[in-house]
Amino acid sequence: MDRSPTSPCETLAERYQALLEVAQAISAHRDLDELCRELAQRLPRVVQVNFVDLSLHDPMKKVMRLHTIQANVPADLVGGHEVAIEDCPAGVVWQRQQSLLVSKLTEERRWEKVIGHMKEDGTESFCFVPLTTARGRLGAMGFMSLQQQAYSDADIEFLQQVAQQVAVAVENALAFQQIADLKDKLAKEKLYLEEELRLEHGFEDIIGDSDSLKQVLKQVEVVAPTDSTVLIQGETGTGKELIARAIHRLSGRSERTFIKLNCAAIPTGLLESELFGHERGAFTGAISQKAGRFELADKGTIFLDEVGEIPLELQSKLLRVLQEQEFERLGSTKTIRVNVRLIAATNRDLKAMVEAKQFRSDLYYRLNVFPVTVPPLRERPEDIPTLVRYFTQHYALRMKKNIQAVPARTLEILSRYTWPGNVRELENLVERSVILTQGADLQVPIGELQTVSNSAESSMTALEEAERDHIVRALHEAKWVVGGAAGAAARLGVKRTTLQSKMQKFGITRPE
Repeated sequence: MDRSPTSPCETLAERYQALLEVAQAISAHRDLDELCRELAQRLPRVVQVNFVDLSLHDPMKKVMRLHTIQANVPADLVGGHEVAIEDCPAGVVWQRQQSLLVSKLTEERRWEKVIGHMKEDGTESFCFVPLTTARGRLGAMGFMSLQQQAYSDADIEFLQQVAQQVAVAVENALAFQQIADLKDKLAKEKLYLEEELRLEHGFEDIIGDSDSLKQVLKQVEVVAPTDSTVLIQGETGTGKELIARAIHRLSGRSERTFIKLNCAAIPTGLLESELFGHERGAFTGAISQKAGRFELADKGTIFLDEVGEIPLELQSKLLRVLQEQEFERLGSTKTIRVNVRLIAATNRDLKAMVEAKQFRSDLYYRLNVFPVTVPPLRERPEDIPTLVRYFTQHYALRMKKNIQAVPARTLEILSRYTWPGNVRELENLVERSVILTQGADLQVPIGELQTVSNSAESSMTALEEAERDHIVRALHEAKWVVGGAAGAAARLGVKRTTLQSKMQKFGITRPE
């Protein structure tokens, strides 16, 4: 590099400006490769530099990791080479903590391999200075020139000042990388431990750690080993099928078939055929014999979802199967015996349907041997962050996206939302959010939640209005004390947390 002669004052001013630009570059770049590339472009204005070398000590492998960037050339980073400490000038500088100057490369006999690479690049002289901070020795920084005797004492002093600033940037970058690695490790360990816990108890599909969910899972563990009929109750989208599968996996029938049927999804005229099967010619379109779901579930478990949708005329046949474990196919007089465990689920109030003569009381009592109520998501808000992270990871992996975090503010908003569609609504929102996300942080369309919330509030049913009035009366009588023996929760016969959740749902606040 040719430079016209300048006065010492001009040179000093230029170097102060260069140091200022180095500081600005450090604040602008957390990535070390980009920082070195910018230094390689700026420094030649004030010192003979054609290549910049960044060599960091690897304490685990006890080697120097070398990176070299060519000045003023748009080339990719060349390096990542691991060299023994004693086999390179950077290692000597790191060990001795003293600058090293080689004015004529042709006369240097040490470090044969590294010097050979330098000669291939046309290097004629170089200077290495320590990369050190108050906390420790990080490595060395090298400056190479295509001219012999390129570096004076003043140049070395200036390059030492540059290296001091770069050392701080290197230390910060390593600290940020270490923090990122630890966060990633902790996140993976947390997911692993949660997964192990679910696998250990047979709940690998059920996400959450709230007290209300734990209570349900304890009930599952109690009833699963028996062959008793289980009635799973809960709002739509709460995961009733997951509870049914967990019961099957923990039962003695886990090696046999788990058959499911959504009674609301089958037309009434075909539901009997789906449940019990039919013979050829039993009705129009029955061109062949077909086994029903109960027959397929023999020795296993059958899960009837939305059991409240079964018409009255079929309920007597279902009751017979539960009591006698036998039935006939449509169009046949041959009795088929089975050994089936029934798990039923509904989001309707079967007891109210019995009182309204819409559901057989004897079938209800037969189904209600062991009731399990799955809590809605609004009653276990502490599970929402875990669910969001789980679904984010699940769909990001499926869509091959690198989504690393969910903003804390987003989790806070999602945790406050009432989720009328429960876990299913949350899962759908996260899937849509993963599709929309372009960066490393999950981007959730929060505005949609408010729209849905307003819609839900505007369509509050008469039953909900009555429930709200009942809660307000109890609060007035308890003088707006929620918990305790004389509180409104005790008067209503519900948990304090349940009452607080319902107050939040209905927008009930203590009057001024």
